Amino acid sequence: MKRFLPALALGLAFPPMTALAAEPAMEKNGMLVDAKGMTLYTFDKDSGGKSMCNGGCAQNWPPLMAEADAKAMGDWTLIKRDDGTVQWAYKGKPLYTFVQDQKAGDMTGEGKMGVWHMAKP
Repeated sequence: MKRFLPALALGLAFPPMTALAAEPAMEKNGMLVDAKGMTLYTFDKDSGGKSMCNGGCAQNWPPLMAEADAKAMGDWTLIKRDDGTVQWAYKGKPLYTFVQDQKAGDMTGEGKMGVWHMAKP
């Protein structure tokens, strides 16, 4: 019994922690970036929470993919793509990276073809 009491006291002093779900991206210098610090973009042709960037477009503008067990939270939502995979969206706008961005902080996709824009919080 004497061994049990210290263990009980520790258990009460340090209750189990609940893991909080992390947001799929973060804000840096006024824009949204992924976990690697790569700039995230939105596409003007997307509408109604649906991605219009598929096939070759998605090869150049890879979607910010969600894990199978991801859950929507706050401004972060999940959209199902044409190929059945799930992509993150922020305030209803699907998010993408750009293959020509080589390192964290690159913004070479900004304004491309007049329809690609840095995602902003």
